Amino acid sequence: MSSKKPSPIKSSLHPRNKNRERYDLSALVQSNPELAMHVKPNKYGDDSVDFSNPEAVKILNKGLLHHYYGIKNWDFPDENLCPPIPGRADYIHHMADLLREHNFGKIPTGNKITCLDVGVGASCIYPILGVTEYGWNFIGSDINPNSIQSSQQIVDSNPSLKDKITFRLQENTKDIFYGILTREDKVDITVCNPPFHASIEDAQRGTKRKVQNLSGKKVKTPELNFAGIYNELVCDGGESKFITNMVRESEKFAKNCYWFSTLVSKQSNLNGIYKTLDKYNAVDVKTIAMGTGNKSSRIVAWTFLSKLEQKEWKLTRWADKKPSKK
Repeated sequence: MSSKKPSPIKSSLHPRNKNRERYDLSALVQSNPELAMHVKPNKYGDDSVDFSNPEAVKILNKGLLHHYYGIKNWDFPDENLCPPIPGRADYIHHMADLLREHNFGKIPTGNKITCLDVGVGASCIYPILGVTEYGWNFIGSDINPNSIQSSQQIVDSNPSLKDKITFRLQENTKDIFYGILTREDKVDITVCNPPFHASIEDAQRGTKRKVQNLSGKKVKTPELNFAGIYNELVCDGGESKFITNMVRESEKFAKNCYWFSTLVSKQSNLNGIYKTLDKYNAVDVKTIAMGTGNKSSRIVAWTFLSKLEQKEWKLTRWADKKPSKK
């Protein structure tokens, strides 16, 4: 095995990602002193954090949010999914770029943009990043009332998030947009990190591989290094069926949203997703490659709006409103 130290720049991350450079652990410890007990030399002799330890990962992420995004109060139950901040930030930045491509080269910011986070979870991570980076407004939906309560507490505890994020409970676990979006709602983008395991056994196998990659340890029943309760990780049919259902429902709200999108963790699912999008007559489909560390992923985004409808949407919602000169 090579003894060469890893590159100080995480080149696979988005150019605007605040964590492209290696973590400044001393600065992060100042932001969150709890982190100090989890900082130890890695195999290269550099200070690092044990990414196979769920507690260490959560405390590291608290430090990242405080130091880089000004979020001082971020907590949620330990059994809930703890998101990797750099990867989640990349999703938001890529969606901002997608908006820019369709807005005359300018990213629409502030109250011009409303984003729906499908499955906001207990950590409220996508709304936090979208608000702090671009000033967007968010709707966070979830099937778990406890997760919504946790995210609401995070919003209430951080003044910078006030009046920017609202939550809606999905009462039917089989629905995604039904019961969340009304016919009057206008949403510029949706984001989603879908449950990608078809069973809890699949989740455990995936975690075993992840722990071995991160630490070199072989364990029979590893802790999920990013935690996660059942509904955050597992759904009947796995990622493929969840996204198929999402596409099918999105067609019913074709005029309510400009860009629908989702993460797709398994490349083998792409062909099935493309066929479903074609079946429901998506007008435009984009696939955006992402990569963080040793993991590659991608975003699939689609719209049902015609070119004329896209133009009208941009002019009525995103255009700078300036008084006309006489």
